[in-house]
Amino acid sequence: MSEWNAMTYEGKDTILRVVRDQANQMFSLAEQPDAWQVPTACENWEVRDVIGHLVDTMEGYFKAFEVARSGATPENAFGLLGMHERAGDSAQAFRNLSQAEMMSRVRADQDQMMGILEPLGADEWSSMIVPHFYMGPVPAFIYAAGQLMDYGVHTWDIREGQGTAHALSADAADLLVPFMFIIWQSTIRPDADRTPFTIGINVTTGHNAGTTRVSISENGMSYEPGSVDDLPAVIEFDAGSMVLTAFGRIRGGTVRGDQAIADRFLNLFHWI
Repeated sequence: MSEWNAMTYEGKDTILRVVRDQANQMFSLAEQPDAWQVPTACENWEVRDVIGHLVDTMEGYFKAFEVARSGATPENAFGLLGMHERAGDSAQAFRNLSQAEMMSRVRADQDQMMGILEPLGADEWSSMIVPHFYMGPVPAFIYAAGQLMDYGVHTWDIREGQGTAHALSADAADLLVPFMFIIWQSTIRPDADRTPFTIGINVTTGHNAGTTRVSISENGMSYEPGSVDDLPAVIEFDAGSMVLTAFGRIRGGTVRGDQAIADRFLNLFHWI
């Protein structure tokens, strides 16, 4: 269903609606008086650091769109390998600011970010190339996906830190499924064994359910939709467990077939 494929313009309204919903959920959790210094599922991050990360990320996005529209030469991409450490340092740099100041700032930044994404036309959504700090030049729709990753997954992180039972939003998970292949593609460990093999991924639930053939080689990872019946191993995920596994929040999935090949695949990646 194209309205659930945010890589297409038809999915734009859907993903921006879900970004707004996830942002409102996060803000409602983070603005509680006793929430600010509560630990989250992110290592060494408190709730205030999640908000700091959002501020740092979005204000970087503003600069990226300015560069894209001006035609200026962007800086070289930082890469995802060092993202965990760099993002953590940048998030915690805001700890000297108050909860009220940071909540006001993150809400203003989110409004500004929506003001950038909402007016994008069909050509701009898929063809406008914007330099991403970590990933380099990417289509504009990647920034909507980045917003959903931040608000959706980090809202899960905040709830996880509260120690109560909870789950990832179905709408957020469904929209993020296609982007998890890009995350995997971009986070293969430099020292990983890339001896060629092909494995199947079967997403069993949601608007982007289906089977995908994933091949690993010295050149990295490639993938395409297709039958996985002839492959030695298939890993099944519901939409939420795929997203949380790709982000390293859980070790999920159901293996059918060769366990060793499935384990090789699941251990190829560094977590972000």
